Amino acid sequence: MKYDLVLLHAPSVYDFRKNSLLAGPISDVVPSSPVFEMYPIGITSIAEYLERYGLRVKIINIANRMLMSEKFDVEKKLRNIKTKAFGIDLHWLPHAHGSIELAKIVKKLHPDVPMIFGGLSATYYHKELIEYPCIDFVLRGDSTEKLTLLLMNKIETGNTHYVDIPNLTWKKGTDVGYNPITYVPKDLDDLDVPGYRYAVRSVFKYRNFLDPLPYNGWLQYPNTALLTARGCSQNCLICGGSKDAYDQNCGRSSLALRSPEKLIEDIKFISRFSRAPIFILHDLRQGGREYVKEFFSRLKAINLKNEVVFELFQYADEEFFQQMNDSVPNYSIEITLETHDEKIRRYNGKFNCTNPKVIDTLNFALKHGCKKIDLFFMVGIPGQTYASVLENIDFCETIHLACNQDKRIFYFVAPLAPFLDPASPAFEHPEIHGYKKFCHTLEDHREAIKQPSWKHMLSYETKDLSRDDIVNSTYESAQLLNEFKLKYGLIDQAGYDDIKWKIEKSVDYIEKIDRVLALPKEQHAAELEKIRKEVQQLNEYSICGKNELKWEVQKNYANFFSLAMVGLEQLYLEYANKVKISLRPQIRHQFKLDPEHNEAES
Repeated sequence: MKYDLVLLHAPSVYDFRKNSLLAGPISDVVPSSPVFEMYPIGITSIAEYLERYGLRVKIINIANRMLMSEKFDVEKKLRNIKTKAFGIDLHWLPHAHGSIELAKIVKKLHPDVPMIFGGLSATYYHKELIEYPCIDFVLRGDSTEKLTLLLMNKIETGNTHYVDIPNLTWKKGTDVGYNPITYVPKDLDDLDVPGYRYAVRSVFKYRNFLDPLPYNGWLQYPNTALLTARGCSQNCLICGGSKDAYDQNCGRSSLALRSPEKLIEDIKFISRFSRAPIFILHDLRQGGREYVKEFFSRLKAINLKNEVVFELFQYADEEFFQQMNDSVPNYSIEITLETHDEKIRRYNGKFNCTNPKVIDTLNFALKHGCKKIDLFFMVGIPGQTYASVLENIDFCETIHLACNQDKRIFYFVAPLAPFLDPASPAFEHPEIHGYKKFCHTLEDHREAIKQPSWKHMLSYETKDLSRDDIVNSTYESAQLLNEFKLKYGLIDQAGYDDIKWKIEKSVDYIEKIDRVLALPKEQHAAELEKIRKEVQQLNEYSICGKNELKWEVQKNYANFFSLAMVGLEQLYLEYANKVKISLRPQIRHQFKLDPEHNEAES
């Protein structure tokens, strides 16, 4: 089968099946494993947009295929693919190693096929990336769907005049070009973000349901997510997706929103094939009061059976939860509180309110039907001391008692790991915000992610917390949280014992690895190989229970008839679109960017 574009997602470390060691808790509070096999949702929106114009786009989650089977042969999979271009995401910096190693393999197998990179980290490090012989293009910015179409038109026709494509870093022989970021769309309503219609259709169209799976275990627990906006109204110091970071890295000075109407259309579509929770990414209130009101009004009208999970960035009053409870029968919320310390929260920008206001927010949610509240604390944020890290667990108990020991609140602690986000205020001005950076360039991060323990992967320490302090306070606070959960019956004895054992063993292996690294370098490989075989079970859910992050689901999928109808419908729409494209063969090559959506130029 021939394709126009094949989009690949790499593991964090390409050869993780041979060389992985103690990744520890760096992925405990996200759906994917330490391999970070969950690809960014922008991959599906690119695929969906290009297929509107008649292109054939295939997604292969290489990381997940490698994770699902040790026998999966990457080179065998890629060798016989026929395509006009390959694309690899470098959105999150933990993929700095795997993405480039995968690109090298692709270029070895297909030396004449262009390689395109994209994502927030690719945008930040585009000048380094274009120097790699295996990379031909970097599409920069947060919205590259239309830009990818423009580039594919050039590739298909052999046109090597690239200077007229906004946001593109390109290479032609010895010439390198850095086209300015001038395309920054103001809204997202002409995109599917994510492209679930494409995802369903591609399974039937390309006859492979394993390649595009979002993460390991998705078939058993098919969570979905919807993006409300690109950009952010908040300016958290440690976030590469903060307001300042978007402005610096992507030229975005204001939010690009998806309308409530479009979000509800997507929710209705998801509910036709899935009964699992739908995660609404970003705080809805970024769109303003009328935006929230319209969203909840439209949500109420569809009588949704799925649970909806909402993010909160700041304090929410009782009226907000009344609206939520009135609009959807089942909902949960996620709050990244980060710390009990009000001053640190104010400085960092997340949940900037008093602790009584935090407790009010939680009680309002519990009062008005919230099924589950995930509350996250973090180790490694600006201004935090070792004692302050441990005091987070005292605050968990304060919250628990103030909320009548309600077991719907789930408490988590995790380190800021492995890296500081590029473009975040803390990364750009480390001295001002109390950080010391160990990693500056892309190559620095590529080397760091290969280190044998997550302690040595850390790209930073703070003026108050050394790398050792970050590791030790993470494990100590995790054990205190484990004891707190057992004390109040939030976990059973078996769950407590499992986490306690993992924490103790993790601390032991951190020390073992440190002793190995103190040996002469030529002894490292053999000694680390002995350890590698012992630590695999410590690399997932090492400081929290496996199912604590999951929302209860009675049924993961809709009935077979509904699934079949969705698939047939998408195939019919695909056929109808092909007819439209064939009747207007020049439609794709006549495509131009709408200047009204070009925020930077306007």
